[in-house]
Amino acid sequence: MSNPYDQLPPSAFWRPAVAERHFSEIGPLWAPKFDIRPDQHVVTFGSCFAQHIGRALRQRGFRWLNTEPPPPTLPEADIRRFNYDSFSCRTGNIYTTSMLFQWVKWALLDEPVPDELWEHEGRWFDPFRPAIEPDGFASAEEALRLRDVTVKAFRHALTSAHRFVFTLGLTECWRNKQHGYEYPLCPGTAAGTFDPEQHEFHNLDVYEVIQDLRETISLLREANGKLRILLTVSPIPLVATNSGQHVMVATMESKSILRAAVSRLVRSRGDTDYFPSYEMINSPAMQGVFFAANRRQVSPMGVEFVMDRFFSCLEQRPSDGPAVSEPAQPAVEQPAQSSTEESASETACEEELLAAFAPGS
Repeated sequence: MSNPYDQLPPSAFWRPAVAERHFSEIGPLWAPKFDIRPDQHVVTFGSCFAQHIGRALRQRGFRWLNTEPPPPTLPEADIRRFNYDSFSCRTGNIYTTSMLFQWVKWALLDEPVPDELWEHEGRWFDPFRPAIEPDGFASAEEALRLRDVTVKAFRHALTSAHRFVFTLGLTECWRNKQHGYEYPLCPGTAAGTFDPEQHEFHNLDVYEVIQDLRETISLLREANGKLRILLTVSPIPLVATNSGQHVMVATMESKSILRAAVSRLVRSRGDTDYFPSYEMINSPAMQGVFFAANRRQVSPMGVEFVMDRFFSCLEQRPSDGPAVSEPAQPAVEQPAQSSTEESASETACEEELLAAFAPGS
């Protein structure tokens, strides 16, 4: 008796595809919809894990765009400390789809950026990039001016790139009650003061994430018709949760929401794809071998495993055609690894600051 499963390849069945293979031999797990070539400009943003993708692109000679490079006189030791070269401009971590949508509206729709700043002992902190300057800015004017520099750099990245890579990290977020705008971290953690009358917690559901992504991608494609979007979900668990659940349960819920939303979107769009870094690290088939001793950070071996498969799958994909033409006013390219390049496991991750508030820390 014939049925649809008769004609499926071995990769569709757990036993031959997973159970009978060493974890290093499982795959390929990704069939790219579109290519990413060394002659194309690629920008990377999102949660902490996105930094590994940008670093891997640079190391392999791809044209990772940096539209807000560090000042020429900044010592190399301070480049990472002041959050340069982590993403394609100095946004800091963008953990949620709602925060991404907020940044895109500021950049592409010229929506006014709130003028809120946080002052502490004569130093000024940007609530939308609270850890971007570890000691704060010297004045409110400097903080607002450099925020505007980043918004313009973000616009340049979006309109100049051929490929936009974004890593979704969280569903939990903090918002201003009166105005509705979002902060990347809860006020009173990295900087600022928490006020329950002004600040509220919100946990995005799957429908909100889908809507954020749809509206964001619509704006991106309207501004840059050549742009293709590659989404990933960070495999890194939450540092802390305000959901009322155990942090492990909250992590699984958050990542499941993000993964389900991305799946729904990617199925309906030819200009948007998903790379399964989350599955490569978190699947039970991998036996947890790619996590560090704290069971949260991805080890250098895990990062290398994911990035090797990223480029291997790209190499197996047939080319889409001839080389692309250069965009107008190309941004700064960083194909080479800096002499002070971080190790594969190191990332600038603002969320890590929440660990300091755990009992006994």
